[in-house]
Amino acid sequence: VQLQASGGGLVQPGGSVRLSCTASGFIFRLNTMAWFRQAPGNQRELVATITSGGVTNFSNSVQGRFAISRDNVKNKVYLQMNSLQPGDTAVYYCNRYRTQTWGQGTQVTVSS
Repeated sequence: VQLQASGGGLVQPGGSVRLSCTASGFIFRLNTMAWFRQAPGNQRELVATITSGGVTNFSNSVQGRFAISRDNVKNKVYLQMNSLQPGDTAVYYCNRYRTQTWGQGTQVTVSS
């Protein structure tokens, strides 16, 4: 079982970035997937989830700015992040929801 995240980097406030996560080793299309993030000194927090049927849910802090989507053919889950703020700076992790299957994390830094 493996999750490989990519797409992070340095972005200016107000900018956008899209994260990708490729899954392998389990039946991706049957699983709810999630994105979490962890900023320095903070606990890991749930950002967004997407069910096998495509139903999405977001934390209050990103609602209206972030979008989560999936491609069940490519076994990928995406996090589109818009109107980024310095408070969004964190390591972002994809997750097979409610399991201990985690990707390696990708750093997103929002700074001018």
